[in-house]
Amino acid sequence: MSCSGVSKEFKGKDIEKGIAVPTCISVNNVVGHYSPLNGNTEEIEEGDMVKIDLGCHIDGYSAQAAHTIVVQSAPITGRAADVMQATSVCYEAAARLIKPGKKISDVAPVLAKIAEAYGCNHIEGVMSHQMNRFIIDGGKVVLNRPNPDQKIEDAEFAEGEVYSIDIIMSTGDGKPRVGDEKETTVFKRSLEHNYMLKLKASRELFAEINKKYPTMLFSLRGIEDGEAGRTRLGLADCLAHGLLNAFPVTYEKPGDLVAQMKGTFLLTPNGSDRITQAALQAVQSDKSVVDEEITALLSTSLKKKKGKKAKKAAAAAQ
Repeated sequence: MSCSGVSKEFKGKDIEKGIAVPTCISVNNVVGHYSPLNGNTEEIEEGDMVKIDLGCHIDGYSAQAAHTIVVQSAPITGRAADVMQATSVCYEAAARLIKPGKKISDVAPVLAKIAEAYGCNHIEGVMSHQMNRFIIDGGKVVLNRPNPDQKIEDAEFAEGEVYSIDIIMSTGDGKPRVGDEKETTVFKRSLEHNYMLKLKASRELFAEINKKYPTMLFSLRGIEDGEAGRTRLGLADCLAHGLLNAFPVTYEKPGDLVAQMKGTFLLTPNGSDRITQAALQAVQSDKSVVDEEITALLSTSLKKKKGKKAKKAAAAAQ
């Protein structure tokens, strides 16, 4: 739909819109969900690998994106280049595998081969999610790194579905550790639980969450409260009674590097539409994928060619 079409569709309507995923800025070995509060004085330094993750929604329809950059003007080489290139290649492969007619089980084996080629590991527990209206973690999910403790139901991808493809890779073992629980600032309302809170501070906080972020992720940065102690007290009460899900800050080992790419894709009859996209930073890795099936997959287009272009492509292939 064009911009004019969107304007016409929503003109005069009172629609809900706003944050779907609060901005997270995770540096070097931080895996994710680091969403600094107002007043944070940490500084990004030359050579840092920075992951920026965010999302927004209009009328419950979400678009998410994440990107990785290294803060330097010099060419990116070594292990930093390896993990960034591996993440990018896996992302592009997943975008070509998550399409109608393919199955969830088709994706992970290819991602594993790419990770091996670059000497990197997928972060355990990271999934690409189907998204629906007001739901950012829908029914169909792709587990990038399968393990026996997480059972994922296999299914076919279908036209009209929307996916947030999320790839997070590490130069380490890919097994993140939770840091200080006090660092956790990202939460989501748990719709499966209800409880009549006793404390006034808890009820006030929960009422504000339900008003501002009834279905989406949020950061404490977006909760207006001049008294941090009251917010923390109410938060602890809500968590204790299962009313909120916490997204803790996780880490790889010091010295390891973690890269991320995430984007939103719409599966159409003519191929996949990229809803979000960011320019890639140039890297110089001395590693590459040599598997012929994977290189052939990566050479394909996300969109089917039409008319004269399709005929020319067919003639060139003969």
